[in-house]
Amino acid sequence: MPREKSPSTQTPRKRAPRKKAAAASPVATTFGQFVGPEQRAALIAEAAFFRAEKRGFATGHEVEDWLAAESEVDAKLMHAVESGPRT
Repeated sequence: MPREKSPSTQTPRKRAPRKKAAAASPVATTFGQFVGPEQRAALIAEAAFFRAEKRGFATGHEVEDWLAAESEVDAKLMHAVESGPRT
C-alpha cells in the first residue's frame, strides 16, 4: 500500500531561478538623445489633447486618445532617430 503524505512530511518547494533585469530597449535610450521623459510626456499630452479636441471632447475615449498619441509621438521620435540629427 502506498504511503500517503501527511502535512509534516511535505517536500520542500524549489524556487524558480531569478529573472534577469530587463535591459533598456535601444529605442528608449535613443529617444533620450532627443527628448527627456518629461518632454515626451508633454508631447503625448499635447497630441492627446488635439485628438480629443478633434472629437469634440466626447468622454470615454481618454485612454484611447492617450495610447494613439503615444504611438504617434514614438513613431515621430523613432523617425527622427533613424534619420539622424539635423545639420
